[in-house]
Amino acid sequence: MSNFRTSLKLGIFLGVRQLKRANRSTTGLIIFIMTLTFLNLVVVSGILIGLIVGGNIANRSQYTGDVILTTPYGKNDITNSQDIIATLQSNSHVTGYSERFIQGGTIEANYKTRTNFNDLPNQTSTQITGIDVGHEQDFSNISKYVTEGSFLDPTQSGYIVIGANLLERYSTFDTGTLLKGVYPGDTVKVTINGATQEFIVKGILKSKVGEVSLRAFITENDFLRVAGRASLDANEISIKHDTVVSDDQLKQTLVASGFSDDAKIQTATEAIPDFLNQIKLAFGVLGNMIGAIGIVVASITIFIVIFINAVTRKKYIGILKGIGVSPLAIQISYLLQSLFYAASGSILGTAILYGLLVPFFNAHPVNFPFSDGILVADPLGTLVRVIILLIVTLIAGYIPARMIIKKNTLDSILGR
Repeated sequence: MSNFRTSLKLGIFLGVRQLKRANRSTTGLIIFIMTLTFLNLVVVSGILIGLIVGGNIANRSQYTGDVILTTPYGKNDITNSQDIIATLQSNSHVTGYSERFIQGGTIEANYKTRTNFNDLPNQTSTQITGIDVGHEQDFSNISKYVTEGSFLDPTQSGYIVIGANLLERYSTFDTGTLLKGVYPGDTVKVTINGATQEFIVKGILKSKVGEVSLRAFITENDFLRVAGRASLDANEISIKHDTVVSDDQLKQTLVASGFSDDAKIQTATEAIPDFLNQIKLAFGVLGNMIGAIGIVVASITIFIVIFINAVTRKKYIGILKGIGVSPLAIQISYLLQSLFYAASGSILGTAILYGLLVPFFNAHPVNFPFSDGILVADPLGTLVRVIILLIVTLIAGYIPARMIIKKNTLDSILGR
């Protein structure tokens, strides 16, 4: 034990001495390479996962809220919706909710000008959604996503806002079932349950959340009138809460109130389609594979640096061994150098990651077609990657040092 402590102290002394005497430009370059390796290991997977996470954040903000109630299987709507809403209004932790009335229907645009009935009508099928404009605006700030025209006015009747994904000019795929040449101010014919009524297009709504951009919105009163629905039972109720309670706690409150038989109750996480979770896992694996390549490059770099260092100092190493310095102490000195390069790169990379990159991507998400991507950098995951980088670097530094030290002492002194 005493010999090990002596070797450790001497190894640290030799390692620090070599680092102080090393070329600063070379040291800076190695640290720069390790920093890039660390960022490659964390940032690539973080952005790939951030594609899905950004979409989930938008989905929560614009559609599901923290908890969403939907029509249960085998029923036409959420029974006792008004009792549920009354419960939400009396819950001090609920900060907003939106009740939505939904019915499949069609929107036709060229019914006034189509003279040849052998031609396909300019129409599309979608979910016609009736909303309380005030509640929906407070809940999702939906008017923010109107790209043409304006959003619904609760004091007006006979207006419709159409999701951009229902219009041909916003789609990259010509499916033949999208509306052509529809703009704010145009009149369209809406059919629900066989009942038809004309609506004036008030605005075009563009969102990366499919449940928003693939729907058409009218006021709750217009929906109930056109659909001929006498009941005030909604088809969706999305809820947001404060930070005091969790999603699961609010869900359990609703279940305890006896509403699980009236509606399908899910948290925002539970409402995420399973295939998106699978994509998130796949992206994480892909990012780790790319990061692994970076680690290999970094380990080769450290191996070459330590090997060249040890070869050029072979005579010096032989002299150290000749005067009684243990091989372990010499190995520790080179391991210390490897650790210094990896630790410095990781510390600098972490500072760049959390001090610059994460805030930047949060403020300026990457504009992907299906989501606003952010950079996901879980502290625990980052720590694991730092540990992996340190271990790999230590191994890469140990191997060349071991190779040189195993050489005969006299041969090393004589440079043979």
